[in-house]
Amino acid sequence: MPSALEIEKNIKKMVEEIMYFCTHEQHDTTFFSLEKKLRSYLSELGCLFLQLMLVSFQEKFDYSTILHSGLYYQGDTVPRTLKTIYGEVRYWRNYVTAKDKKGSGFYPLDRAIGLTKDGFSPFVMNLAVKLATRVSFSVSVLLFKCFYGWSPSTEAIEALVLGMGRDADAFMEQEDAPAEDGDILVIEVDGKATPTAKKEELKKRRRTRKKQCCCCQRHRNKNTRKCRCKKTRKEGDTRKNGRSITLVVMYTLKKGKDGKLHGPVNKKVWGSYAPRKVMLAWARRQATKRGFPPETGKRIHCVVDGEKCLYDGLSQVFPNATFALDIRHLEEKIWKVGRFFHEKDSKELAQWVEEKTELLYSGQASVLLDDVKKLKTTLSARAKRDTSKREAVEKLIHYMEPRLSMMKYKELIEEDLVIASGIVEGAARYVVGERMDCSGMRWIPERAEALLRLRCIELNGDWDRFFEWGYKGWIEKMKQGEKIIIRQEKPDDLPDIKSFNKLSIANNKNEEKRANAA
Repeated sequence: MPSALEIEKNIKKMVEEIMYFCTHEQHDTTFFSLEKKLRSYLSELGCLFLQLMLVSFQEKFDYSTILHSGLYYQGDTVPRTLKTIYGEVRYWRNYVTAKDKKGSGFYPLDRAIGLTKDGFSPFVMNLAVKLATRVSFSVSVLLFKCFYGWSPSTEAIEALVLGMGRDADAFMEQEDAPAEDGDILVIEVDGKATPTAKKEELKKRRRTRKKQCCCCQRHRNKNTRKCRCKKTRKEGDTRKNGRSITLVVMYTLKKGKDGKLHGPVNKKVWGSYAPRKVMLAWARRQATKRGFPPETGKRIHCVVDGEKCLYDGLSQVFPNATFALDIRHLEEKIWKVGRFFHEKDSKELAQWVEEKTELLYSGQASVLLDDVKKLKTTLSARAKRDTSKREAVEKLIHYMEPRLSMMKYKELIEEDLVIASGIVEGAARYVVGERMDCSGMRWIPERAEALLRLRCIELNGDWDRFFEWGYKGWIEKMKQGEKIIIRQEKPDDLPDIKSFNKLSIANNKNEEKRANAA
């Protein structure tokens, strides 16, 4: 182990070398080559400064406080290579071994300064996982390498995502309620499917690869194509073996001086592959935290699309809430019916749809339903020319009849409340679609769950708080004697309602302890 003085000399030597480079470089050299060279110098200098800090920690670290108990004895000085944002840094620390347990021990220096067993600095883990929430793992590697000259591998980043994702639920549960919230709570719920890998595809991925005589890409791919027995899709088949994600968007609206409701205020997005009961239970708990408990007299307003199970589930956990059926979905269905009776893009079609939608906005949804039923009676049940028209009209009737109670649009508009689920539809696009539904992607839900949670946290603007909270937790566990490694190869199981309730109970107990301590 070099001393701190030796490293200081190396730093001074490096600084002088950089200054000489900047003032005595050949004039015919391009600025591009100068900039690249200077970047490598600065990375090397950053590594030296970090090495100086770590060696200084080691020289000043007091091991006597640990050895004084008589339970441990100090071992040899062991080197370690840490991958930091500037590159690899070599440092040294002593291993402390327990006397009563053979081979068990720890590195007090690593525990004191918060270095896990992953081999990466906290800043590297923070940045790599944050990038992975925005872009694919391979693009994360590329971006990281572009800015810092090196990068963790795609496998390492994916393992870090799995490891950090397991704490995301606990973070959302322990988060304090937002300050200065609004007067009316709005909850929008929707689903979005992502393509998942089939059993055959997983079997193919995990099989043992045959050794090829030629290792060049061209012949390797050629041999692969020979063995492939791929079934061709039929025309119009767009199935992707999707697995649905339930997305919940929660925000409040605040009444302004003009009498209108302004917002969204403190918007939060959360999604999961878990059963919908889990997500609805999460929404119930978050609503209570934000000052809208089950017995509240405050207004809670839910907006959903036509899925009946969403309405049934929400009406159970929010029995006093008002509901609105997304009017845009209903308008689309009216347009579909209208195209069977009028030419596409014609004035007659636009006028017919306008008359029908006007009934919705004026609070006459039941009148609209009666009109559609009358339209059905004009169609022959036997004539083939009316078969497609009759089916379209029947679909609209079956869609509207059980949902009339959610179509009080006139009252909701007068109260300036939400009648369309545009915010959760947008969340389905940018939370799920832009990251997890791209071309060629195939997910395993248990592995995708961790990334989805972390992406929601990052898009909510809570990433820095999440990482600081998680990092403090790692340090506390290390101080209690646990060996912490964040990377995780195997994903956790998807949460179910029992595990969610256990997490909620544990967080309630922690809140009670904090309150009693205060």
